[in-house]
Amino acid sequence: MRNPRYDILFQPLAIGPLTAKNRFYQVPHCNGGGYRDPSAAAAMRGMKAEGGWGVIFTEQTEMHHTSEITPFIELRLWEDKDIPSIAKMADAMKTHGALAGIQLAYSGINGPNMYTKEVPLAPSALPIRTFTNDPVQARAMDKADIKNLRRWFVNAAKRSKRAGFDLICLYGAHGFGIFQHFLSRATNQRTDEYGGSLENRSRFAREVVADMRDAVGDTMALTMRVSLDETIGELGFSNAEVRDFISMNAELPDLWDLAMGTWEDCSGPSRFKEEAAQEAWVTGIRELSPRPVVGVGRFTSPDVMARMITSGRLDFIGCARPSIADPFIPRKIDEGRVEDIRECIGCNICITGDMTQGMGRCTQNPTWMEEWRRGWHPEKIATKGQSDNVLIVGSGPAGLEAARAAALRGYDVAVAEAREEFGGRVARERLLPGLSAWGRVADYRLFQLKQRPNVQLYPGSRLTADEVLEFGFQHVCVATGSAWRADGVARQHVVALPMDPALPIFTPDDLMTGRLPKGRVVIFDDDHYYMGGVLAELCAQQGCTVTLVTPSAFVSDWTANTLEQRAIHRRLASLGVTIRLNTGIAAIRAEEVETNCTYTDQRGRIGCDAVVLVTSRMSDDGLYLALKSREGEWADAGIRSVKVIGDAAAPAPIAWATFAGHRYARELDEPDWGDALPFRREVTLLED
Repeated sequence: MRNPRYDILFQPLAIGPLTAKNRFYQVPHCNGGGYRDPSAAAAMRGMKAEGGWGVIFTEQTEMHHTSEITPFIELRLWEDKDIPSIAKMADAMKTHGALAGIQLAYSGINGPNMYTKEVPLAPSALPIRTFTNDPVQARAMDKADIKNLRRWFVNAAKRSKRAGFDLICLYGAHGFGIFQHFLSRATNQRTDEYGGSLENRSRFAREVVADMRDAVGDTMALTMRVSLDETIGELGFSNAEVRDFISMNAELPDLWDLAMGTWEDCSGPSRFKEEAAQEAWVTGIRELSPRPVVGVGRFTSPDVMARMITSGRLDFIGCARPSIADPFIPRKIDEGRVEDIRECIGCNICITGDMTQGMGRCTQNPTWMEEWRRGWHPEKIATKGQSDNVLIVGSGPAGLEAARAAALRGYDVAVAEAREEFGGRVARERLLPGLSAWGRVADYRLFQLKQRPNVQLYPGSRLTADEVLEFGFQHVCVATGSAWRADGVARQHVVALPMDPALPIFTPDDLMTGRLPKGRVVIFDDDHYYMGGVLAELCAQQGCTVTLVTPSAFVSDWTANTLEQRAIHRRLASLGVTIRLNTGIAAIRAEEVETNCTYTDQRGRIGCDAVVLVTSRMSDDGLYLALKSREGEWADAGIRSVKVIGDAAAPAPIAWATFAGHRYARELDEPDWGDALPFRREVTLLED
C-alpha cells in the first residue's frame, strides 16, 4: 500500500557495525520526565518503536556528576545504580526492531552543578552559559582533568552497553555539549595542544572516540552530534569550520548528526522556521565523509523527507518534534495512510515540559508522556461504555479532539458549532502572522471526523439549554471556548482598569475578526505568551505606529519556554515597534495611556489613538451554567452527564484544550476517580 516514491525511506542502512531497518531517525529530545519519571519516558520511547522508527534516542543523559544542569530534568548515568532505569528504556526502544541510542552529555560550560555543588569544568575559564544566567564560572580543565573526562566517557560507554543500548551519541551541538565547547574558539581559548588550530581543537573528540571504541568494541555504533553553525560571529564554530572538521575527521564516528549551534536556531517554532530550514546548512556535507549523515528540520512532509535523501543531502531523516506529534509517522507512510499523519505544528509546547521542569505536552498528540502514566495509546482507544451518544457543543481544539476520540470509541457524536466555520480559536488564530501551521490542529481533526459515519457536524448552531434538554443526548460536553477581556483584568489589575470611553479599546478577538486599530496604537500585554507579540506584528504590518507595553522584563516573557522570545523581540524591533518593558498601564484616558513603572510606580504618558488589551480571557460557560442550574431535569431528558472542558472551563494554551478533549472522551462512562490520582507516578525508594 506504500507509495513507491517513499520506498527510499524504508531502505536499511548500516551505521557502523549495526543496520538501521529504515531511514526514520528519532534524534535525542527532552520530555520533562528524565530521571524523575523513567517509566513514563521508557513507555514514550517504546511507542516510537511501535510506530516504526528505525533509530530511537534518549534525551541528553548526564554522564558524570561533575556536570549537571539542575533545575532541568534529564536522564542521569552517574553510577551503576542508574543502569536499571535506562535499561528499561533501551528494552522498550528495541521492542519492534529499532536501534536504541543513548546521548551522553557532559555539559561543561553549560553545567552550573546546582545540585552536586561540584566546580564546573570547561575548556577555558568562563562564566557558565545557562538559560538562568547562574552567577557561576567554570574552571579551565588541566591535562589531568581532560584525562579524567576521557575516562568518565569510557565508564559511561560501558554502562550504556550494559544497559542494552546499540548506539552512543556524543553531544556537541546546541551549545550544550563539551565537544562543541572544545571545537568553538568562543569557548576554547586554550594555547596548548587542545586549543588554537582546528586540528588541536578536534583533539579531544578524536581521543574520546578512540577510547570508547577500545571500550565497547565492535558491538556498538558511535555517532557525533555537531553544530552546523554557532551563528555568533567569527569566533564561533562556523559552517565552514564544521565542514573542515568533518573532512579532517571523515571516519571518526559511525554517523554524523547535524544540528544548528543553538537550540533556538535548531528547534525554532514554525512562526520563524520553515520545514527543512537547515537544508542549506547541510547541503554538501554528505560528500565530505563516507559515514552516513542525519539532519533535522521539523520534517512533516513525506515528500520533503524523500527528497532530502534522493538529493544526497541526508541519509537519515532526523525528527524530534514530528515524532512527538505522531510517533506512528513511519507506519502510516508505509501503510499508505499519509493523510492520517498528525503533523507537528511547530508550536514548541513540547519543549515547555523541559523548560518548566513539568511534564511534556503536545498540542497535536495529547497522549504524549501519558503512555505509561494513564495508559493512553496514540492510535488505540477502548471501545465505548454503556451509553451510546454524546453532544459536543463547540468545535475548537477541545471539542474537536473530544469528538474525534469519542467517535473512535464508537459513540454516535454530534458537534454543534455556533459559527459557520469549525475550529474555534484555531480558525481565527491561524490567520495571524506566522501562525498558519497552527490550523493543522483543526484540519487533522476535521478530516478524521468527516471519515466517520457516526459523526454529524452542525455549523451555525448556537444552542440554548432548552434545546440541549430537548435533544435527548446521553452525554453533553460543553466546549464553547472563551473570549478576551476588554477591561484590562489580568495580573497587574485584578479589577477593571480605569478607562475613558473616548479612547477606542480593542481585544485580540476584535483584531482576529478584522476590526483593526489605526494610527498610534498601544498594545498592553499582560498575558505574556505569543498573542501580544503577534498582534504588535500585525498592527505594524498594517501601518500603525505601535508601542508594546508589558509589566514583564521581556517581550512575550513565557515564550522563553518555547525558544522564541528572542526571535519575537528581534522581529518587533525590526518592524519599528517601540518596546516598553517593566511598565504597566495605570489608566486609559481620552488620548493617552498613563503608564507606571512596575518597580517604582513612577508615572508616564503615551499618546495614542487606540489601545489593544492582551490581558486575560473569560470562559464562555453560560450554557454550562444554565444546564447545571437545571440538573434536576437531566434524568427526564435522558442526560447522564454534562461536563465543561477546555477554555470554557479555564482558558489556557491550545495543548491544554486538546488534552482536555482527549481526556473527556477517554473517561466517558468510566468510574469517577474520586480522591485517587488519575495517573501513575514513580516514587523514589528510600536508601537504606
